[in-house]
Amino acid sequence: MRERQFLTANDEPGTHAHSWYAATALPEPSRPVLDGDTRVDVCVVGAGFTGISAALHLAEAGLCVVVLDANRVGWGASGRNGGQLGSGQRVGQRRLEEWFGSDHARRLWQIGEEAKALVRRRIRRHRIECFLRDGVLHPLHRRRLLRGLRDEVVHLNEAYGYPQYRFVEVDELREMLGAVGYVGGALDGGAGHLHPLRLAQGLARAAEAAGAQIFEGTRVHGFSEGPQGVDVCTATGRVRASHLVIACNGYLDGLVPGFADRILPINNFILATEPLGEERARGIIRDDVAVADSRFVVNYFRLTHDGRLLFGGGEGWRTRFPADLRSLVRRRMPPAIPTSPTPASTSAGAARSQLPATGCPSFPGSVLGSSRLVAIRGTVSRLPIGPAWRLRKRFGVQQNDSM
Repeated sequence: MRERQFLTANDEPGTHAHSWYAATALPEPSRPVLDGDTRVDVCVVGAGFTGISAALHLAEAGLCVVVLDANRVGWGASGRNGGQLGSGQRVGQRRLEEWFGSDHARRLWQIGEEAKALVRRRIRRHRIECFLRDGVLHPLHRRRLLRGLRDEVVHLNEAYGYPQYRFVEVDELREMLGAVGYVGGALDGGAGHLHPLRLAQGLARAAEAAGAQIFEGTRVHGFSEGPQGVDVCTATGRVRASHLVIACNGYLDGLVPGFADRILPINNFILATEPLGEERARGIIRDDVAVADSRFVVNYFRLTHDGRLLFGGGEGWRTRFPADLRSLVRRRMPPAIPTSPTPASTSAGAARSQLPATGCPSFPGSVLGSSRLVAIRGTVSRLPIGPAWRLRKRFGVQQNDSM
């Protein structure tokens, strides 16, 4: 099977996609391309949330860490997603209990809670200016979903001790949201939203301050395992590492044998409006919470720190992005947003996988069965900042509440 080249299919190599996120990003330092050979404890491939988080954890534990990225920190979906810091997993706890049993479902919930807490701690500790705000509102577009949502709210309140989740009746919802067509919903006060590219950049700075090295514009062409560790090869150098973390999400492009036929591109797109002004903005979202509705292809939107509306919706399943992203997303806006703001720019969030997978998968002929390698694919919309629950066990890294 021919490998699809996601890294180069839609974007100019070495620069962030043209978007509101890139235009409002933190000032970035000039990071070098890897030139020559180096030896480290851990080599991380990929400078998105997963890779940078792993590097930060490991560097703080005293390990020598190098991060290699073909483009820039947060260049992929980590730097152009909806920016929502959500609770739990991608399905409700009732469903997880049916699938996996109560004990495992509770562990999955706890992983999500730890991830949210970790994000907030890191933002505070490292003073990352990413405009974190509390609250995600989940409105329903079908009455048949009301009973299930009421039950989920009660279940989380009582069985999981999570009172931050509450049901919102339709009359209150109409006051909170200027959108039409919703029949009720739930507000998650323990969730939040933020500027994802700024978060990635802030985490990268923290990792560098802890001693990690980050090389941008350094695409990995291959790796091999030998008696002295793992050799990671680029066009201009080589890293020999005791351990290798592959944190590329769907942007593997043939790097890992056997993965190509397991990757389906699921591209979701975001539109940014012109500044709306306070009155118009509050007519759309009263309380500065993020919104993610109940559609299978979710409509999600939130206000920015400079008074714009970011609206995400519409999906594509091809390697190439649609030619007219603006029209694709704009068609979904009128039913939900009666004020119909004028589009100002588009931001494409390329979510290559909607489900996270972490571990050491073994494929025929693949070196990933080795104990030296950890393959991690992150998901976009839930901001999975912490592969640490797995890496702590592998590398003996202890949780530090001050992180």
